[in-house]
Amino acid sequence: MTNDKVRVAVVGAAGAFGMKHLDALANIPDAQVTVVSGTRSGPTREVAGKYGVPAVVVGLDAVLEREDVDAVILATPTGLHAAQAQAVLAAGKHVQVEIPLADSLADAEVTLAAAEASNRVAMVGHTRRFNPSHQLVHERIAAGEFTVQQMDVQTYFFRRSNTNAKGEPRSWTDHLLWHHAAHTVDLFAYQAGRIVQANAIQGPIHPELGIAMDMSIQLKSESGAICTLSLSFNNEGPFGTFFRYIGDTATYIARYDDLFTGKEEQIDVSHVAVSMNGIELQDREFIAAIREGREPNSSLRQVIDCYRVLGLLEEQLS
Repeated sequence: MTNDKVRVAVVGAAGAFGMKHLDALANIPDAQVTVVSGTRSGPTREVAGKYGVPAVVVGLDAVLEREDVDAVILATPTGLHAAQAQAVLAAGKHVQVEIPLADSLADAEVTLAAAEASNRVAMVGHTRRFNPSHQLVHERIAAGEFTVQQMDVQTYFFRRSNTNAKGEPRSWTDHLLWHHAAHTVDLFAYQAGRIVQANAIQGPIHPELGIAMDMSIQLKSESGAICTLSLSFNNEGPFGTFFRYIGDTATYIARYDDLFTGKEEQIDVSHVAVSMNGIELQDREFIAAIREGREPNSSLRQVIDCYRVLGLLEEQLS
């Protein structure tokens, strides 16, 4: 680290989430982006120019060879996450990998073992832990003011072609189970306790994409709370994930960083954290954990149970 700043490389910088991380890091005084990487030099150079990043490289190997990189944020295709996270750790650098950690339980377990064997910060971008909306609910649970009885969650997109969050063609195929369900499976356990029962069914497989376009998941936690998660790539309507917390003292509706009562009255969450942006709060935790030499919220160790549940659900669906 130079001048107490953590020197960060963003890999996959020209993608939708790479740019979200660059936006976030620009607001973090303790972070300095020293290099961006992508698979195509042209778009990556454009991003570097926009954010004032001094160096551009192609691929991960070129990042790991650099001495001006302390930490790497991987905003790359899902299928690369596990192997790339292992490579970053092997190079002696801290890593934050975008959700999901892996697209198989076996790969997730191997990556956890690599993280446990290292002395580096290893974190997964489980953003829902950091959204001010969910943070406020978590604080009230911790204070004994609220207990989850049921979570009702809808994760809806219209994605019948292979496009990303910016509407651009994708080189890889997204997945309802290993990517989008991971957010809710982890959050439910974070808010209601370890998951002890999980069931899943899915709709027809898309003939070109080769994935189920609709899925339904039921979860039960050790506290007795239940969760019903509906996921679809067929939804022509509002995009995103919408959470309804039904509890013993209140009902909350969370839409990303915003929170409402069950009667759609908005709750002020501006006091919850230093930012209203979940991605920024996630990145602040990563940088702070590196500087303080501690385990971050959403470490691989903390989120591995999520992937163990996803592995069980995959067995049910196969």
